[in-house]
Amino acid sequence: MRLSFATATPARAGVRYEAPEPRNFAPPANTVRDDAYFELKTDMHRRLIERLNLAGLQNRPAEQVRAEVSDLVAILLKEDARPLNESESSRLIDDLMHELLGFGPLEPLLQDADISDILVNTHKEVYVERFGQIELTDIRFADEQHLLRIIERIVDKVGRRIDESQPMVDARLPDGSRVNAVVPPIAVDGSLLSIRRFARVPYDMGRLVSGGSMDHACADMLTAIVACRQNILISGGTGTGKTTLLNAMSTGIGGRERIVTIEDAAELQLQQRHVARLETRPSNIEGRGEITQRELLKNALRMRPDRIIIGEVRSGEAFDMLQAMNTGHDGSMATVHANTPRDALARLEQMVCMAGLDLPPRAIRSQIASAIDVVVQLKRFTDGSRRVISVSEVDGMEGDVITMQEIFRFEQTGVSDAGKIQGRFVWTGLRPKFLDLLKANGIPLPEGMAA
Repeated sequence: MRLSFATATPARAGVRYEAPEPRNFAPPANTVRDDAYFELKTDMHRRLIERLNLAGLQNRPAEQVRAEVSDLVAILLKEDARPLNESESSRLIDDLMHELLGFGPLEPLLQDADISDILVNTHKEVYVERFGQIELTDIRFADEQHLLRIIERIVDKVGRRIDESQPMVDARLPDGSRVNAVVPPIAVDGSLLSIRRFARVPYDMGRLVSGGSMDHACADMLTAIVACRQNILISGGTGTGKTTLLNAMSTGIGGRERIVTIEDAAELQLQQRHVARLETRPSNIEGRGEITQRELLKNALRMRPDRIIIGEVRSGEAFDMLQAMNTGHDGSMATVHANTPRDALARLEQMVCMAGLDLPPRAIRSQIASAIDVVVQLKRFTDGSRRVISVSEVDGMEGDVITMQEIFRFEQTGVSDAGKIQGRFVWTGLRPKFLDLLKANGIPLPEGMAA
């Protein structure tokens, strides 16, 4: 087991600390029983807090903190006549470091690059998702108060709060991972915590192709439409990879363009230098001070953006987004929850109505048809894989109906003996209107598509 202090990981008040390499979540067979161990760790944690200057820990190297904790633990164990072997002592010190500087029992999970989701169902059960499959771990919290302390530590870092008066909160970890927490009284059996992890190395189109999310032709086409400043709507259900695809597609944006991002919880990992990030703010304890996505979008228009990227369109900001796309902010992108490209446009229409404007349906649809150029649909399959299943171009209006044509789609051909979805990506043969735009801008045409 080794320690590295080269990079910063989730820690209290800016302490630069990296947890040890992930280890087996199950306690070794020769350690104390779980209940006895939790009792020991809780007691040690309480006594360490009494003896350590917690405020002074924030500005000290993690190696020095660990050495001091190790010495104090040895003294406390000797006082209580509780001899532990080297393995048990190392585990205890690791866990106490997690409690003092990190996120407690969650730290080993946060260090495991294979885990994409961490799902805490009360203090008794912690599930993780690896490679699209959910499994139960042996990680648990000492009690409800222990879990609440960790949740409060997370939300405090982004200036938010959670308590009985505001029992739900969205937050993020320093690495951009998305966090949702729900506490009693609305969480009936105990606090619930969900963490959506993001890759430490942001995905690009090449990684998505190698992972089977799309083929090279589809990736080339998506990169090309970003480069030629088409307005793109990424649609899909929960956990289908919308934000991941948005991050990957954003690599096609030129380095000279000014990008403004708007999110409820900042999680986009754009690689360009000229990026201005905006994040909503909930109301304070007095019910004041809320800043919505719609307000941020209106302000973004005064920030001289070349492109506006909205993490997720949920409400009346859809109207302001369409206005921006129609008034000189070509190449903007957003995500939306919907099951099909047609449903995505219908949801946009419904969200425009939520802005409180008395507009006729045909006027709203005309705005949508004029603003949105391409809809990319994602789906999560039963084997846990996530794929682009459709790329559709918005063609215009016929009467009161928005017309679309599908350019690429994924055709499922079967399921392997191992339960893996099999299929292929196909070009429908339809010639999209933006091919002329690609040619005019000197952008290579995607392989296999007619000029």
